[in-house]
Amino acid sequence: MKAVTYQKYGSPDVLNLVEIDKPTPNENEVLIKLHATTVTAGDWRMRKADPFLARLFNGLFKPKRVTILGFELAGVIEEVGSKVKSFKPGDDVFASCGFTFGAYAEYKCLPENSMICIKPSNMTFEEAATVPIGGMTALAFLKQSGVKAGDHVLVYGASGSVGTFAVQIAKAYGAKVTAVCSTSNVDMVRQLSADNVIDYTKEDIANISARFDIVLDAVGKASKSTLKALLKPNGKYASVTGSPKSKPDDLAVLKDLIESGKLKTVIDRTYNLDQIREAHAYVESFRKKGNVSVRVASR
Repeated sequence: MKAVTYQKYGSPDVLNLVEIDKPTPNENEVLIKLHATTVTAGDWRMRKADPFLARLFNGLFKPKRVTILGFELAGVIEEVGSKVKSFKPGDDVFASCGFTFGAYAEYKCLPENSMICIKPSNMTFEEAATVPIGGMTALAFLKQSGVKAGDHVLVYGASGSVGTFAVQIAKAYGAKVTAVCSTSNVDMVRQLSADNVIDYTKEDIANISARFDIVLDAVGKASKSTLKALLKPNGKYASVTGSPKSKPDDLAVLKDLIESGKLKTVIDRTYNLDQIREAHAYVESFRKKGNVSVRVASR
């Protein structure tokens, strides 16, 4: 099968499309034929070893634990192990690979009990592949913060993958959402049903009078003290610099929100697998809106 591998840390040029052996599922695994994957911040940071701590996970001098990147996917189950009961060949699915990565390939094996779910019926493979990481991250942070109907929620960095999902998920829970983004993204974020949109290039959020039950920094760039100052007494602050704890059914929750019309994805650009270097360079430039998808195979 075709796969994108890397043997050293560095720029997108270290990524190479090669031929490797197709995997065989173990008794508790499913074999997925990929139709789409994505480029996330986790992918390019692992490739570049930025931060340096990535080397402690993946090899100090060169990649050892993970040599095929790709954090999330959508595709069709081609084969199942002898003990698999939840899925069958022909099922359309979307999934998070977790820290095994491996989605920059034509095939990927995943355990039946991993973050894998039947694909939303109203999404394409390219759309569905963008949901697991950003969607589950946003959902986990909001649920941990106790989001509920009537809450006032601030989403800082509302135009990125986590941010676009967070705005919509908070609205789905009945919250009132104030979204913060740059000028070029105001219209897009407003279309996600944010109640208020603040252009941080024109207005200093430190000076706004509103106070919030939940403040989510969806990009991890804002001043923690500035954002915490916007909280109501007993309000909750969360940042993507932390580690959200997803629950086994979170992907199914997102699927239900999608199929009920309460959640959609934002795709900035779509590349082919042989354009993975260009895709990485674009995402690393911090210019993307929402998500960047990668086609692996056609239907």
